[in-house]
Amino acid sequence: MKRVILVVMDSLGVGELPDADLYGDVGSHTLDNTYKACGGLKIDNLEKLGFGNIEGVKYLNKVNSSIGAYGKLMEKSRGKDTVTGHWEIAGVILETPLNTYPNGFSKEIINEFLNKVNKKDILGNCVASGTEIIERLGDEHVKTGYPIVYTSADSVFQIAAHEDIVPLEELYNMCSIAREMLVGENIVGRVIARPFIGSNGEYKRTSNRRDYALDPFSKTMLEYLYEDGKEVAAVGKIEDIYNKKGVTKAVHTKNNMDGVDATLRYMDEVKEGLIFTNLVDFDMLYGHRNDPKGYGKAIEDFDNRLEEIYSKMSDEDILILTADHGCDPTTESTDHSREYIPLLVYGKNINPCNIGTRNSFTDIGKTVLDYFNIKNDINGESFLSNILK
Repeated sequence: MKRVILVVMDSLGVGELPDADLYGDVGSHTLDNTYKACGGLKIDNLEKLGFGNIEGVKYLNKVNSSIGAYGKLMEKSRGKDTVTGHWEIAGVILETPLNTYPNGFSKEIINEFLNKVNKKDILGNCVASGTEIIERLGDEHVKTGYPIVYTSADSVFQIAAHEDIVPLEELYNMCSIAREMLVGENIVGRVIARPFIGSNGEYKRTSNRRDYALDPFSKTMLEYLYEDGKEVAAVGKIEDIYNKKGVTKAVHTKNNMDGVDATLRYMDEVKEGLIFTNLVDFDMLYGHRNDPKGYGKAIEDFDNRLEEIYSKMSDEDILILTADHGCDPTTESTDHSREYIPLLVYGKNINPCNIGTRNSFTDIGKTVLDYFNIKNDINGESFLSNILK
């Protein structure tokens, strides 16, 4: 009985891609720049896997004999957002980037939204940090009841509302309506519910976030596994990113450590298939907030949990650690960065080796399906033969 535990360390990029200049991301290196800003990181388990041996990683300790296979992958899709990165991991390459709205949403979009949700007005309609905009507009929202609508450099339509002013079900309904609207010429990758609590300028987002994504544009690794009778257990926002396509069970999480706990519980439950986890704190709490010290601490905290994951792995299990893009907390930008993503693979049947630089994130999905002997049409190249003993 085979299992793959695939963990996305959300935004933990390992250096700028060759086309980073097209995205304003020259100089971005989430891992190295976080390491420097923290004056070092104590991540012995990740270093033993070969994290410091990945080409282009300068500051981590290199090991003479890693316990895992290691490398990095470049992104073929156009873009640098969560949906694009995760979809490519699962086998979907976007030739045309999803729409972004650097000047806010058009009057036509906003008016249609207001009409459909039966609201008089919205607040915001700009590119903003989620924490900053609720501090700035939270009091006005509480007074008027108008939802706060904002976006980022990613393809997102985000709606923030106070849980005591707009009940969660109403907020989720508004997001569902926006999701149905924002397709075709006005397409966005995700509509995100951003509930918050607090008063008098002191507001805090809650864990009741919900993402409303699109169906992937072609068949993914998850669907191939599902059709072959394998379990696909989704931890964190994975279920939302793939719009439940191919997911057999799912749990949403409050933070990284909750995500690790949920992964460990699924390792007790899932007998054969994929456990697919997203650890969002790196990106949401620290990358987007330009908090390298917090980012570094989050890496260390995850490193400290790795041995718990190892302890639940059977002889046939494979653990894959990767990311979906970068989000360098040391740059002026608070947005994602166009970076390579790391590739660390561990298991009792894994040959410790340098996998090198791969041409597409899709190689992960191709390799997972190859491990389960599932025929597929994913446009990637399996590295399974490189890593199996």
